[in-house]
Amino acid sequence: MKFHAPARHLLEKQGCARARDLRAAGLEAAQIARLVQRGELIQLARGLYALPHRSPSQDEALVVVAQRKPEGFFCLLTALRFHGLTTQAPGAVWLGLGPGQHAPKLDWPSLRVVRYSGAGLTAGIETHVRDGIPLRVTSVARTVVDGFKFRNKIGLDVALEALAQARRERRADNDTIWQLATALRMANVMRPYLEAVS
Repeated sequence: MKFHAPARHLLEKQGCARARDLRAAGLEAAQIARLVQRGELIQLARGLYALPHRSPSQDEALVVVAQRKPEGFFCLLTALRFHGLTTQAPGAVWLGLGPGQHAPKLDWPSLRVVRYSGAGLTAGIETHVRDGIPLRVTSVARTVVDGFKFRNKIGLDVALEALAQARRERRADNDTIWQLATALRMANVMRPYLEAVS
């Protein structure tokens, strides 16, 4: 079976693609199934496919999740790792979702869902593109604030390490951190720590 050229080009450009994107590029569902059976296509997760001999990106797990849940955003340990603010390797992808939003069902990667509301759904969220896929990730300053907000989940030592490193490397200034801490109702908790590193 000949691999449809537009679908191959899409996969080579993006690294992976959803079944509906492959169908839009000219492949039928039965063709996708046959390509997987023959080993010319691999299934990364339900409805998500890639070429077998690709070079996976460092952020492939994030790309898989973003493809399945584009309205979610990466936070806490995943965002710390994304920004290079921790030496910890999270065992799961930390995904921020709003109330009532369902987590995607994935065989891989495993997910840790964190629920946000109000300003937590919009403040300090950036978009980075990897393998042609937009990844919504909390900014450095927002990730630091979230570390304190969810210190019971990730540990106060991780939050303090992130704050110290962000300030040492001048990747987030106290004013930006303070604005986000105020918006996310963490100003009182963070005040003594911000004063200590200023």
